[in-house]
Amino acid sequence: MKQVTVQLFGAFSDLDVRREIAVDVSGGTVADLRQALRELLPVRWPAFRAGLLDYSAFADQQRVLRDHEALPDDGRVAILPPVSGG
Repeated sequence: MKQVTVQLFGAFSDLDVRREIAVDVSGGTVADLRQALRELLPVRWPAFRAGLLDYSAFADQQRVLRDHEALPDDGRVAILPPVSGG
């Protein structure tokens, strides 16, 4: 199991005042992290709309990561919810 630090942006930033959470991930891909968050969010923050996770992107310090890609070696990932504007 790998521990990943998830930096929180947008609506996710309301989950923790530090704007980051530690998540235990059983695999090594972004999809595994997404699944771990699917399980964690309703338990730890029941009022949060966990469906937002399905439309959010993950990124390392350089680029947006796809679900099939490996988690960064440094264990730091940002979650980026969708945004809209004019």
